[in-house]
Amino acid sequence: MTEFDAALDYVHSALLSLRSRGVGLTAARGSLESLAETAAAAPSASSAAEAPAPAEARQGSKSQARLETRVVPAERPRPGAPILPKLPPLPSFAAAGAPAPVGTGKAARLATLRDTALACVKCEHLVKSRHGVVFGVGNPEAELMFVGEAPGEDEDLQGEPFVGKAGQLLTRIIETMGFSREQVYIANVLKCRPNMPPGQSGNRKPTPAEMEVCLDYLKQQIEIIRPIALVGLGATALQGLLGLTDPMSRLRGRWHDFNGIPLMATFHPAYLLRNQSLGEKRKVWEDMLMVLEKLGRNITEKQRSYFLAK
Repeated sequence: MTEFDAALDYVHSALLSLRSRGVGLTAARGSLESLAETAAAAPSASSAAEAPAPAEARQGSKSQARLETRVVPAERPRPGAPILPKLPPLPSFAAAGAPAPVGTGKAARLATLRDTALACVKCEHLVKSRHGVVFGVGNPEAELMFVGEAPGEDEDLQGEPFVGKAGQLLTRIIETMGFSREQVYIANVLKCRPNMPPGQSGNRKPTPAEMEVCLDYLKQQIEIIRPIALVGLGATALQGLLGLTDPMSRLRGRWHDFNGIPLMATFHPAYLLRNQSLGEKRKVWEDMLMVLEKLGRNITEKQRSYFLAK
C-alpha cells in the first residue's frame, strides 16, 4: 500500500468514526483524496498535530478538500455545542517501512468491506449493467438491521438501498417504530441491481445463484454490526438469508435464527404498496411490535393500536 493509499484509508476511517458518534461529516471522494494528500505529506504524528487544518494547508492547490460540516475550534466553543470525539494522532506514513493504519472499529471494518464490495466483479452480467454497487447504509452500532433482496433502479442510480417508493414506506415504518434511518442499518442480500432483459424495464428478483455469490458480503456486514435483531423483508430475502422457500404468509410473525441473531420475517414494503388493506398493514405492524419487544423498547398504546379496525 502506498503512502497516499494509507493516508486516504486513515482519513476515510476518521470520517466514519466521527459519523458513528453522531457527527454528520461527509465528503466526496475527491475531497478525501485531497485530505489524504495532505496527510501523506505530514512528516510525523507529532508535527502533524501542530500542522494547520487540511483545508488551510491546501490553499491554492488544484483540488481543495471540502467537508460539508464545519467543526468549531475547541478553544472557542459555541454554547451548547457537542464535544467532538478525540481522534488518534495522524500516523507518520512517510517513515520507511511504517505499517499502514488498520482500523479495528465497526465503522472502519465496514469501510474496508465496502471498498472490497465496490470493486467486486464476480457476476459479469451484473457488472455490465449496474451503475454501481449498493453496499448498505446506517449506523455501524445499530441494534436493528433491515435486509431486503436487491437494489432496484432508484437504488442503483443513487447508490443507497431502499430510496424508491418502497424505501419511502420502509422509512415511515422505521420512524413509526421510534427510530430514524440513521439509527438502524439497511442492506440487501444482493449488492447489484439484477439486470433486465434487453428492451424491458422495471426490476426483477435476484436468482438463488446470484444471491449465493453475494451473500458473504451481507454475512460480514451482520457479523461486524452484530445487531440485536434482524428484519428480513420479503420471501426472496428470506430465501437468500436462510434458504427458505415457504410463502411469506407462513414465515412472517415468528422468529427465525441467523447465525445466532433473531430474525423476524415480514412482508416487503413493495407488497404493502400493492396490497394496501388495513389487515395487511396490521400484519406487518404486528411483526414490528414483536421486534420492538425483542429490543426492550417501550411501546405506547397509540403504537399498539395502529391499523386496527375502528
